[in-house]
Amino acid sequence: MSHNSCIVCTSCFFGDDLLALEFPDKWNVTVCKMAGHDAPPLTDEEIREKLANPIGTKRLSELAKNRKEAVILVDDITRPTKAHNLLPFVLEELYKGGISDDHIRVVIGTGTHGPLSLDHIVRKVGREIVEKIPVYNHNPWENTVFIGRTTRGTPVSINREVMECDLKIAVSSIEGHPMAGFTGGAKMIIPGVSSVDTIYANHRLMALGTSGTGKVNNNALRLDMEEAARMAGLDFIVNVVVNGTCDSIDIFCGDVVAALREGAKRARAVYSTKIEKDGDIVVSNAYPNEEEAFGAIRIANQSVKEGGEIVILDYCPPGMVLHYLYGRWGSKYGGRLFRWPPRVRSNKARRIIVVNPYPNKADEWRFGPSEQVVVVKSWNEALDKLKSVHGESAKVVVFPCAMIQDSEEELHRK
Repeated sequence: MSHNSCIVCTSCFFGDDLLALEFPDKWNVTVCKMAGHDAPPLTDEEIREKLANPIGTKRLSELAKNRKEAVILVDDITRPTKAHNLLPFVLEELYKGGISDDHIRVVIGTGTHGPLSLDHIVRKVGREIVEKIPVYNHNPWENTVFIGRTTRGTPVSINREVMECDLKIAVSSIEGHPMAGFTGGAKMIIPGVSSVDTIYANHRLMALGTSGTGKVNNNALRLDMEEAARMAGLDFIVNVVVNGTCDSIDIFCGDVVAALREGAKRARAVYSTKIEKDGDIVVSNAYPNEEEAFGAIRIANQSVKEGGEIVILDYCPPGMVLHYLYGRWGSKYGGRLFRWPPRVRSNKARRIIVVNPYPNKADEWRFGPSEQVVVVKSWNEALDKLKSVHGESAKVVVFPCAMIQDSEEELHRK
């Protein structure tokens, strides 16, 4: 490799491959890593220690005593949670409490995302889990149970299998989220295992203007989720904060609100990124949430100069996630919250180049209007286009984990 190069990780859950990005020698390249990019992963004993000391609740093994049926909610493959590394330790706690495999099931909290195939489920939870415990996809259209309305008027209907269990656990990760402030916690109930009507009603609370990345305490949408989680009886969460290769570097477990709030403090520190401004070219790697790669434009907008270019690295074999609420299901129509024409995601960049070895014409609109978006299959193709415009001189900014990176200002909103 040349001296003017860097390596990024791609294809989360589908190889975690390394991609070498090489640039012309005279280009000025800055790699903006998040603060916790290189933090070491937790050891097995550290994971056990975290689970043994929950926040705001009894230990899971204590909660399991005298319970009959347990359900473990797991986030889907659009989130970087390596559930296959966490579930064995959750099961240890359940076994200590007297619950056997025959009385445990896993439900993938897809919300209004499409269901996971068996291959995807195995990648998420591990082959051993699939072979000994039933794993179900959530279905937002059927088999939900109405349990009441939140104080904000959201009708709460929850997955029937979940509601028939008297011990409810949720395993997920904590990352900045433009709607709920952070992922994790009560998001495993809404949208995770709720009906499409419940999710739609909750997501419309965005209109109140209280949402935003890093905002949890006064975020109406997040508070509505948490009220619903209490109503549903979510007993225990296991939420992880991850490093630049999606290994768990910290765990916050226990009460659905208290543990999430503590985890959010850690997430703010770990994902915080010093933003290099005025980039002629900003390379925004959509790892690790590549199934929603358009989100990588957000941090790029904070770095690119007016009239500059954004490059999105979208190395995702299964393609963009299906979304029943926001997705496109025809030429100009889609889910209840679908918007047409395509949203302009960058008012600063003159061009957005999407590097996708698995291009899908139907998904290009997610990145912006067709006149602004160019799709190529390889980094070399993108580089040729960039060199033809910028020649021998360019300021380049690279975000290695753009989907979980945020500026200090964004993440420290309350």
